Amino acid sequence: MGFIGRIKEEFQVIQERDPAIKSPLEVLLYPSFRVMIQYRRAHKLYEKGHYFLARWISQRAARKTGIEIHPGAKIGKGLFIDHGAGVIIGETTIIGDNVTLYQGVTLGGTGKETGKRHPTLKDNVMVSAGAKILGSFTIGENSKIGAGSVVLEEVPPNCTVVGVPGRVVRRENKKVPRIDMDQVHLPDPTLDDIHILQRENERLHSEIQKMSYELQDMREKEELCRRAREKAEEEHRQQLEKAKKKGEENENL
Repeated sequence: MGFIGRIKEEFQVIQERDPAIKSPLEVLLYPSFRVMIQYRRAHKLYEKGHYFLARWISQRAARKTGIEIHPGAKIGKGLFIDHGAGVIIGETTIIGDNVTLYQGVTLGGTGKETGKRHPTLKDNVMVSAGAKILGSFTIGENSKIGAGSVVLEEVPPNCTVVGVPGRVVRRENKKVPRIDMDQVHLPDPTLDDIHILQRENERLHSEIQKMSYELQDMREKEELCRRAREKAEEEHRQQLEKAKKKGEENENL
């Protein structure tokens, strides 16, 4: 695809994916548009071995846009970086088609690997604001990474990841549409666990209260039995005394 074709593609991507666009000319102001145009230039130079010039272009773009994309990264068509401030894409990152990244996203390495050090994002992946994906594993197609998550292991396709460290919430046989960019209404397994604990706490409280009532009832019954036993013993003692007294009277006669 030629330079003009790339510009048209970036225009289309931003207009389709950002509802804030009111006129086509606004696209020219978007950091995502400017950085992707510069990335395509730098990547071509990088592949031809012009590493210094490629890095010079990418670093210049990073200073102007706040988005740092290493020219060695391999990026498919339709990448949209919304807002963009603080986004970092490492050298060996591979990004598929129609991927969406929000501000503060890091596609980085762990510092312990060599060679392929950065993640691979398959088609239609969405990475929400502030999320970190660290390591040379794959995020499956149509998956979502929740805001602020830290992902350290592979994610299957059609899944959602939330939390620190990231936890997968499976969505079997349910694909995430390309235009689905909702960062808010994501499953939260931590909150689900809290709700489970709350329900368990309520159940235990109810059982303890029930046991307390049963124990009180047992104590009342035990008290009644004790009084009945004492009364029976007292009556028996009185009968013995009467019998003894009567026997003594009979002897005196």
